[in-house]
Amino acid sequence: MSTSVENNNGIKASDSDKLLVDIAEYALNHEVKSEEAYNIAQHVVMDSLGTAMLALRFPECTKHMGPIVPGTKVLNGCRVPGTQFELDPVQGAFNIGTLIRWLDYNDTWLAAEWGHPSDNLGSILAVADYVSRCNTAVGKPPLFMRDVLIAAVKAHEIQGVLALENSLNRVGLDHVLFVKIASTAVITAMLGGQLEEVVNAISNAWLDGGSLRTYRHTPNTGSRKSWAAGDATSRAVRLALMAVNGEMGYASALSAEMWGFQDVLFKGKELKLARRLDSYVMENVLFKISFPAEFHGQTAVECAFDLHLSIKNRLDKISKITLTTHESAIRIIDKKGPLYNPADRDHCLQYMVAIGLLFGKLTAEHYEDEVAKDPRIDELREKMVVVEDQSYSRDYLDPNKRSIANAIQIHFSDGSETAKVEFEYPIGHRRRRDEGLPKIIDKFESSLLTRFPRKKVTQILDVSTDITRLEATPVHEYINMFII
Repeated sequence: MSTSVENNNGIKASDSDKLLVDIAEYALNHEVKSEEAYNIAQHVVMDSLGTAMLALRFPECTKHMGPIVPGTKVLNGCRVPGTQFELDPVQGAFNIGTLIRWLDYNDTWLAAEWGHPSDNLGSILAVADYVSRCNTAVGKPPLFMRDVLIAAVKAHEIQGVLALENSLNRVGLDHVLFVKIASTAVITAMLGGQLEEVVNAISNAWLDGGSLRTYRHTPNTGSRKSWAAGDATSRAVRLALMAVNGEMGYASALSAEMWGFQDVLFKGKELKLARRLDSYVMENVLFKISFPAEFHGQTAVECAFDLHLSIKNRLDKISKITLTTHESAIRIIDKKGPLYNPADRDHCLQYMVAIGLLFGKLTAEHYEDEVAKDPRIDELREKMVVVEDQSYSRDYLDPNKRSIANAIQIHFSDGSETAKVEFEYPIGHRRRRDEGLPKIIDKFESSLLTRFPRKKVTQILDVSTDITRLEATPVHEYINMFII
């Protein structure tokens, strides 16, 4: 399906793919009216920046920080929270996006395609800070944090609704492609792009294709999965800047026979929006609150925590551990055999459960080599049997439930067994918002304290937790509070 859009080069693109225009019109013109969406977006910003501060403790992450060419200075560039770097917005998006995603501890969206919509804050914060600083330098009004919240809602919605029925993983592509599409749309609008420019930018983002999921799966699981989202947001900013500078687009980037995205990379299937774009994704997004773990295994870890005290002194008596889960978890995080690095371990259901059973907690440090040397971890993994409950798999895809259920039962050599412990909804689920949102603020505070003194943390919290005050704060002033 197509609609009529005119390229910047003046050529009538009468066959523009409708999906390109639908996304562009939403990014430019939709008014976000949901107060719940703004409230959740406020918590998403806190959660993402807090997670970014935690990532700065890890040298494998910080080696990616800073300009591509050491010593490069950018006038009125964007700042990287938790550092002193001032970068161009393309590299700034890579830095911020990488920090947010590094620990696999930011928000999550589960559907036909998985992903982490707050990855888009890498581009949104970088460009909003850059535009705000450039504007104030010449006496123009800055952007405000309200603009950041609106952009976050829209990026979440674009990425998440695309993910509802369009499975990239089933054709071997990585979910960060949808991050690139969402970021490209909202950033081109943020930079002042008009409809044709937003369409042009999005078309180029689709023409890029997508990175392969190779780095997320055995035997190649590696740290690229921790900077892939930063890479996607960085590319989005580059394409947006090119579009507002007049670069042309491609009307049938998706649908062109033989050469379009759908024929080349999506097995000839038509990409679709499963529902009207509004604020559904932000309202229903999943938070990782209590521990960093791939989201399909979050409730399994909660089960393991519940069992920890009752089995910690009987580890040598365990004969079998039954992990009951859903199809998506089996496809993504059911791993046997050696695990070679933290990126491998935090996507292993059995490893996460073993840590929970052994220690009654799970932190990013538990994925590091020092902890992984503990022989008890692999001993427990060897005793685990993973089975699918088809009702879990159905409820996972049910739009009225969107559960992420897991259960664990421990069997002992004397024939006894524990009760089957089951969690259907993790604490970060919409159905547990009353319980979860206060804990996001606690997580934010404790994360900030790993980087800043108490006085600065209090100042950040005072602004961040007051939605009226936060929305009215110029972006560059808010980011100033996160600079070392």
